[in-house]
Amino acid sequence: MGTPLTDVAIAQAHTLEPITDIAARAGIPPQALITYGPDKAKVDITRLPPGRPRGRLVLVTGISPTPAGEGKSTVLIGLADALTRLGHRAAAALREPSQGPVMGIKGGAAGGGYSQIVPMEEINLHFTGDFHAIAAATNTLAALVDNHVHQGNVLGIDSRRIVWQRCLDVSDRSLRDIVTGLGGPAHGTPRETGFTITAASEIMAVLCLATDLADLKHRLSRLTVAFTFDDEPVTAGDLGTTGALAALLKQAINPNLVQTLGGTPAYVHGGPFANIAHGCNSLIATQVALRHSEIVLTEAGFGSDLGAEKFFDITARYGRLDVHGAVVVATIRSLKFNGGMPREELTRGDLHHLQAGVKNLARHLSNIQQFGVNPVVAVNLFTTDTPAEREFMKAWARDFRVPLAEVEVWAKGGAGAEDLARTVLGHLSEGVTRLYDPDQGVEKSIETIARRIYRATRVEYTPQALRDLAVIRRHGWDKLPVCISKTPYSFSDDPTRLGAPSGHTLHVRQLLPRTGAGFIVALTGSVMTMPGLPDHPAADHIDIDEGGRISGLF
Repeated sequence: MGTPLTDVAIAQAHTLEPITDIAARAGIPPQALITYGPDKAKVDITRLPPGRPRGRLVLVTGISPTPAGEGKSTVLIGLADALTRLGHRAAAALREPSQGPVMGIKGGAAGGGYSQIVPMEEINLHFTGDFHAIAAATNTLAALVDNHVHQGNVLGIDSRRIVWQRCLDVSDRSLRDIVTGLGGPAHGTPRETGFTITAASEIMAVLCLATDLADLKHRLSRLTVAFTFDDEPVTAGDLGTTGALAALLKQAINPNLVQTLGGTPAYVHGGPFANIAHGCNSLIATQVALRHSEIVLTEAGFGSDLGAEKFFDITARYGRLDVHGAVVVATIRSLKFNGGMPREELTRGDLHHLQAGVKNLARHLSNIQQFGVNPVVAVNLFTTDTPAEREFMKAWARDFRVPLAEVEVWAKGGAGAEDLARTVLGHLSEGVTRLYDPDQGVEKSIETIARRIYRATRVEYTPQALRDLAVIRRHGWDKLPVCISKTPYSFSDDPTRLGAPSGHTLHVRQLLPRTGAGFIVALTGSVMTMPGLPDHPAADHIDIDEGGRISGLF
């Protein structure tokens, strides 16, 4: 028996189509294509002909993630290829991978097996440089703020209340809290600050929510960077830095075009995390895809409680997107983990733990239904799933009155998702419902999300969060949507409470105004905006040979 192929080996063995052919298939005119070599490109949004979205949008989300893995992106890519195989003009709209997970614990974000976007190595490593551009803009703004204070401080910035942080696309816990400006007067004013991972930076959110270059500049101008001694906010526009920041992002705002292993066009653009940011790919990429495709599949990070909620209440709200369907990805082994089964035993058939864990799936489905969308369950099969477990899932879905389709996309690509494709097409609907009205205020928005999505009974604010709330109200930011930063592993803010907990308290420790992005971040529990690396990082296994061939990526 031969050695099983790895994701990177499968991707490297594939012969890619010229990106010009993929662009033609996607309906992108040649004058709007900026090629980055033969197999990837950017779409120049200023050279696209005008048009309105005509495609139908389907959101792919999942159950609460577990160490067993669910394969949400892998299922989305396989589903896109299945739709193409069935004769539909489909496209995928996905987030770009961050170097934090790639080099850390989760790995890349290009799918897996025979259900991948390619060139996999380049997508997972640097790609077209969007993350670098976002980091450059973020850190340039930080330097300009410090320089303004050093060069006379005409705006009267209180150096103790500079809120703008630098960013880096690496999981580096040592940079969470630092002191800058040491070394004497020539080196600036000493102050406490820190780093955010690039995926959670505000300029990442701005790029992903902007609708065009003019909107990008408008959002950049609204970025709150500090407060004055008189407690007035100072923005990037006040500093006169908007033009420079927009220039750094000139190419980054254009969505990236690549392909799946099945030759389906894939727009991969923007990469915010769903636990510490809003977790959706760029609005621009989704809108371009909708203008040129019949069916567009987009994903939101983690489960319905994080990425999906933010997709409906932030991304779809700002983009005025209609959502026509949703897929909730689950695996039998992950459901057993949510039911209390130890990780090392998940390959063993066990209906008891599966029955307990399916409550997690039920919660995610009911959450999606609250937005007026009909969800479809995709059971991502593994070879260890037993016939009895598979039959249990089918019977449960019938009792729950939700359509279910099994998929085998890792091994079969699009051919393993054709049943899912037909099921999704048969359950499309029109319109979408928002969970809350931001005009009711930040407190009410948080309470609504906590009660209806997390099933919490109360929200508790730390003294710091209450002070933040007072600042938000004083400056008129109380009507912005809310982006809750929470552990992805539980519906509560305690990552150890698996399954479908209810009756808990949501602990809000800090509120961060993101006035450029247009939302308020609520930090809950112990979640951090700069992750750390695990005991055995994925970087330990990544290598490159003398011929430039990369191994160890997944």
